Amino acid sequence: MTQQNSRIAGRAWWPDGWTLAALAIVAVVVAPLLAVVWIALHPTENIWPHLMATVLPRYFTTTLTLMAGVGVLAAAMGTGAAWLVTMYRFAGRGWLTHALLFPLALPAYVGAYALVDFLDYSGPLQTAMRVAFGWQDARDYWFPEIRSTWAAILVLAAALYPYVYLLTRQALREQSGGVYEVARALGTGGWGLFWRLGLPLARPAIAAGVALALMETVADFGTVTHFGVQTLTTGVFSTWLSGGNAGGAAQIAGVIMTLILTLVAVERVSRRNARFHRAARHARPIEPLQLRGWRGGLAFALCLLPFAMGFVLPVGVMLTHAFANPEVWLAKGLIEAALNTLVVGGTAALVTVGAALFLVYGVRMAGRGVARVVLPVTMLGYAAPGAVLAVGLLVPLAALDHRLADAILTATGSDPGLLLTGTSAAIVLAYVVRFFGIAQGAVDAAFGRISPSLPMAARSLGETTGGTLRRLYLPLMRGSVASALLVVFVDCVKELPATLLLRPFNFNTLATRVHELASLERLGEAAPAALVVALLGLAATALLAHAHRDR
Repeated sequence: MTQQNSRIAGRAWWPDGWTLAALAIVAVVVAPLLAVVWIALHPTENIWPHLMATVLPRYFTTTLTLMAGVGVLAAAMGTGAAWLVTMYRFAGRGWLTHALLFPLALPAYVGAYALVDFLDYSGPLQTAMRVAFGWQDARDYWFPEIRSTWAAILVLAAALYPYVYLLTRQALREQSGGVYEVARALGTGGWGLFWRLGLPLARPAIAAGVALALMETVADFGTVTHFGVQTLTTGVFSTWLSGGNAGGAAQIAGVIMTLILTLVAVERVSRRNARFHRAARHARPIEPLQLRGWRGGLAFALCLLPFAMGFVLPVGVMLTHAFANPEVWLAKGLIEAALNTLVVGGTAALVTVGAALFLVYGVRMAGRGVARVVLPVTMLGYAAPGAVLAVGLLVPLAALDHRLADAILTATGSDPGLLLTGTSAAIVLAYVVRFFGIAQGAVDAAFGRISPSLPMAARSLGETTGGTLRRLYLPLMRGSVASALLVVFVDCVKELPATLLLRPFNFNTLATRVHELASLERLGEAAPAALVVALLGLAATALLAHAHRDR
């Protein structure tokens, strides 16, 4: 009896297959971040004192300046637009409600290339000004410097304000219309409603949206590089690629990780005591007020401005270049880049969503404390910029690659070359780690919409755990799974820093092709790839708009 009890206790202590799988997935996601910390603490050549005395303060100050500017501007544009389309009716409000999400379809660096092309000395705006006023050259008039920090702030805010807009609009729509009716009856005007009711009640959503925008700002590489702004992310590239010091790059990446984690902590603390709920379960929704005349026109113009800056201008510039030279659509490099993007992005999307399905279902089936604790840890990958993940992946993978090649050479006498870093496998792994949190959130929400009685009935009828997932859950979740695949694929298509650092020699995706050609001022050749990225992004944005449509 004692021996039997010991075996039972051993089985209870030993984790089951679901828990082991969850721990393995968590290890894959967290390993690159831990590798960054290890490389930073054990560099081959410690240049930290040199970084602190020279470039790091400038990188850090510029990054903070960029974050402050983007945060304020994105919050103003996103919150203002959400308030106007939720609280008022005006001409054009219907399509603007969805169009305000469209900048999410474009990477910020595409907006940077378009803005420079439009506003530069040889661009259409300054050219038209010189023709109109008879100016001969730049000495005859003043025009602001385009390649500057303020321009980077403007482009990033125009590309990232939809995070604030989406969450704020959802928060406003969930509030009770009766509260606003009472405030109006007491004589509170439009500004008073916004400052005293709308803004305080939506503050948690605004904080969450701004935090997402700031994370993307810290992670950005293409935009700041094109504007000549030196940030922590560009410092990773220059220290690693130009300086040849992986340890120094890891140390700068560690600063980025610390900044991101601090940002997440501050955002969560700021929202901890700022939770608001409806007073009733079936509260009356907000009834928008009709705006006519100049007030309706002003509301339309204020909502149109961020949409025009974040979407119309970049797409318009790219369309102009693409159709001015139609032969570039058949360029060999474009076709190869599209095929590479389809392969690595599609593979990463399938692996990411498949692993998320396995993990979330395993946590629900296992019901163990360990699995439930480690589930949120897999969200850390999304908070890590692509440049940080590249440092944490490439150095360990390169070391592993050399060991494998040496072992195979010793055993067979044939040198296999680089098996991991010499192929696109490292890019796929980076995408999986980077976007696992998105897939996990979508899959977890899909599981939550299925009544628990259905799987319980299936199990009571003798269905296995795997059979329940295959025959019950997946058919009911196929729409959500397809949406998750599309969103992850589009994010992989737009990812630039990790792809630049991890790609094999002479390997281009759509994102890297746009970046390389635009950096060489060959925007006409870069335009088709940028438009393909935009088209894919619009598909994912349409799904997002459909999920948050007015009901």
